[in-house]
Formats: sequence, structure tokens, C-alpha cells
Amino acid sequence: MKGEISNFEYLMHLNTIAGRTYNDLMQYPVFPWVLADYQSETLNLSNPATFRDLSKPMGAQTEKRRQMFLQRYEDVVNDEEEGDMSARCHYCTHYSSAIIVASFLVRMEPFSHTFQTLQGGFDIPERMFFSVKKEWESASRDNMGDVRELIPEFFYLPDFLLNSNHIELGCMEDGTTLGDVELPPWAKGDTQEFIRVHREALESDYVSSHLHLWIDLIFGYRQQGPAAIESLNTFHPYFYAQKGRQNAKDPVVKSTVLGYISNFGQVPKQLFTKPHPPRTGSKKEGSSPPHPTPFFFKLDKLKASAQPFRELPRGPVGQILCLEKEVMVLERNRLLLSPLLGCYFSWGFPDNSCAFGNIATEKPLYGHTDSVTCLAVSEVHSMIVSGSRDLTCILWDMEELSYITQLAGHTTSISALAINELTGEIASCAGPRLYLWTMKGQLLTCIDTSCGPRPDVLCVSFTQRHEWDAKNVIVTGCADGIIRIWKTEYTRTQLPGPPEEPVSPGQDRTERDVSNSCQVKGWERHLVLCQELNRRQTVSQRRFKNNPAITALALSRETLTLEICQRSPQGQD
Repeated sequence: MKGEISNFEYLMHLNTIAGRTYNDLMQYPVFPWVLADYQSETLNLSNPATFRDLSKPMGAQTEKRRQMFLQRYEDVVNDEEEGDMSARCHYCTHYSSAIIVASFLVRMEPFSHTFQTLQGGFDIPERMFFSVKKEWESASRDNMGDVRELIPEFFYLPDFLLNSNHIELGCMEDGTTLGDVELPPWAKGDTQEFIRVHREALESDYVSSHLHLWIDLIFGYRQQGPAAIESLNTFHPYFYAQKGRQNAKDPVVKSTVLGYISNFGQVPKQLFTKPHPPRTGSKKEGSSPPHPTPFFFKLDKLKASAQPFRELPRGPVGQILCLEKEVMVLERNRLLLSPLLGCYFSWGFPDNSCAFGNIATEKPLYGHTDSVTCLAVSEVHSMIVSGSRDLTCILWDMEELSYITQLAGHTTSISALAINELTGEIASCAGPRLYLWTMKGQLLTCIDTSCGPRPDVLCVSFTQRHEWDAKNVIVTGCADGIIRIWKTEYTRTQLPGPPEEPVSPGQDRTERDVSNSCQVKGWERHLVLCQELNRRQTVSQRRFKNNPAITALALSRETLTLEICQRSPQGQD
């Protein structure tokens, strides 16, 4: 509650304690709808109207819908002879069930198969999950049989929104083939941008200050009893685990309860019997010391140090590591995989092999047809990326030491690589070109960074403050001694209109021009230069006649400073 962990992490902890698990679709982790705006081009996260009312269940998001469920509750008269079958409740369906989970994840296996098993095949296309906006409207306004909440994947996994497996999901009545999920305009047609913005909304000040109200409904005191009735938050008795345990001796009732749970879901275990306290870690309340400002939040005030941090007598530096208590520097062609174990990876041998150091296996990896020139590793994603003079990068599974896929399309030898631990995105550099890829090998965007006679990019790094933070940047170090900082932006792509035709008699030219205007196709992601840092502006010109090349980059643990290595005039770093 002090803001020491993210909202996402806290919700996952609550789900785990309440018995929710990825291993059981009937008790899958449940997450809230947090937004109510799925039509704007840009989200305003400072406007309360942008968000869903977290103090109310999905059945009470509009007053009309609330009155309908309230009327349903009041119309039911408890019949002791019929028992629980006629019990009063607001909802006879649930916000989380196996079919809901499978419908969200239907574009991925094994959930596609699971959905068909539960449903007896794919549903009518109009009833499938095909649009985030339509799903919100159904669950919050239009469908009395739909009060579903979300699953964790909506906040970290863009893949489930894409029909990458080309599964035949059918066609809508208007002939539209069901494929990728239709995203809100603010996602710019990019599933990764949807996840980033959606996660940013989950971690926003508004959600942080209201999330405890939703927790009261799902895991807390408003889950059951008089408080649940008052909050319009009661479900059929068989959806509550303790009811099933009470009647477990009766085989008929037990079978009925299991049938309800299998088809409609189960209420999580109640964790709190008193109101959940609000989050107190807000910046405005000053209850915790403010976090230091990362360097990339104040690019216009960055200055290089006048003296080098360290000078090495050996060859060029290949890697800088900012650890908790020290800064480690490794020579070229070596990469530290595990600082704790002292395990490193080396490459650049005449036989084109790679090797591990300080481990027993010393297993070489083969795959390139020319010398390996650079390497990047991600412990989080268990992945190694190697770059070569053969103009390719190869992704390796770090645990299996096996080939995953290849990043092709570079026009010259690979000079630098980096992996974003938060998003899994990969940056590769070849000559002056900077490429951005997904972990699956899909090219997101690339740019020619040429700005002078020595344009080659020699090192690259991601800032990784929060995966949802749009201020994160990519930092490149170049042979011309200049550090360049890049951000991603989205621009609309357009198709040209029809060929120009002569103006018909009586036709207004303006009318003709409007009808022939360009048609919007979608969005494209671009890399945009936002800052250049040149050490020559700080250090005396007499020290370096030529601007020394930047050979390595590293960010401090709190991203307060940017560490660089430059090649000295004598060729040392």
C-alpha cells in the first residue's frame, strides 16, 4: 500500500493467495477493466471520465443497467422447497470462467483447442472476441448476460490479440474475416502500444487511488453478505466455494455445483472482511521519498563528465555493467551472463564458434557463416542474440542452447545488439542503421542514423524504467563520438486517392477534392532522434583532436546517469 510494488504485481499476489492460478481456467487470475474510453485517438489519464468506475461491479457501470439487475434481484422470491436453485442474486453468470478465458486467448494454442472443446466448435463470429471496444460495451452496458472482467494478459501479452496462427475463426455478416482483434484508436493499430498504454492506465494515479474499491468487490468485504447486496455484487450461491463444500455430501447437489462452476466460474476466496485501505504511496502525499529523476527525463540538461570514469590498458571495451555496488567492464567479444555466478559468453574465434566461460560444459553454438561480432543476453526472457559479419542475427534459447529464429535483412555486418528486459524488444545495429525487432523476429521499424563522415553505430542500449512509460528511449553510441537518443512515435500511413478526374458540369471542385482525398490506412511506428550528446562540447578541444568513438554504453541502476566508454587517440578505451 506504500507504492513499493506495482498495481499489477499486487493484483497477482492477491489472485495467488485467493487460489487463482494459470493452471486452472475455472479459477484463472482475474483483473479489472480499468478504462471506459475506447474511442479516443489519445487517452487523457488525468481525466476521471477516461476510467471505469472501480467502486461498482460490471453490472452497475450504467444507471440503466444497475436498475435492471436490481429489479431482477427483487423479483426473485426465495423458495425453501427449491433451495439454492431459486436463491436471490443479481447475476446468474460470472466475471471469470473457463469459457471467458478461452475466448480471450482463442487465437493462441492450446486455448484455441480448449475453446472449441468447451463450445463445441467456434462460436458465431459476432459473438467471438473480435474488438476490445465491443467487448467493453457488452460487459458494461449492452448484454445482461455478460459481466466479465479481464485476465492478466491484457496488461503484458500483445500476442493474444494477433491471429498469428491464421486460425479460421469465420466471417461476420458483412463478409469481414475474423482475424486480429480490433484495437482502440489510441493503440495506433499496434498491439504492443495497446499493452503499454493499458498497463500505464493500470499504474496511473487514478487507478492507484481507487483500486482498493475494486479489491473490496472481488476479494474483500463487499464480496459477500449485506455489503455485497448493497453493492449490487451477489452471484448465484453455487459460485461461492464454501457453498459447494457445505453440500459436498449430496452427490446430486455436488454434481450441480461442479456444473455451475465449470460453465460459469467461481468467486475467489475472500481475503478481507474489512474495507481494504487505499494506497498511500502517492507522490502527492509525500509518505515516501521521491524517486530520483532518470537522466532521460531531462535530456536538455545532460552533461558529460570532464574526466574519464576508468581507463583500461587492454583493447576496446565491449561491455559495461552497473551492478549494485560496482561498475564492471569487460573487453570486446565477452559478455557477462550472470554477475552472481561469474558466467560469461565469448565469441569471435576463427572457427566461428561461441563459448561459455566458468561453466563445465563449454558448449559451442554454431549457426553463423562468418565471424560473430556482438552479443546480447536476457536472463528474464532466457534468450541470447548473436550478430555476425554474415549480415544476420540469431536468437538462441539460453537454457536449451538451441536456435530459435533469425533476424535477416541487415545490409552490412552487425555492430551492436541490445534486448529490452521489460518488453522483449531487440535493437540491432548494422553500419549506420538501427533496427527494432520483436522477440519473434518481426521487424517493427528501422532508421538510417547517418549524420556525418563516421556514421556507424557501435553500441546501443534501452532505458527500462517501466514497461508502460512512453518516455523510455533507445541510446546509441557512434563512431563519430556522438551519443544519440531515440524515441518511438506513431504516424498515420495513407493510400493515394483515385486518379484525378475532370470536373463534371455542375460539380463543385471542392466536393470532387474531398471525394478524392487520401484514405487512412493505419499507423506506422518510427524512430525519431530527440537528442545528441557530444563530449567535445565539454572536454577541452586540445585533449582530443578527433572525437573518439563511443564503444560501450551502460545505464546506472536507477537510470540517473549514462556511462560511456570512448576509444582514446592511442586506440585504448
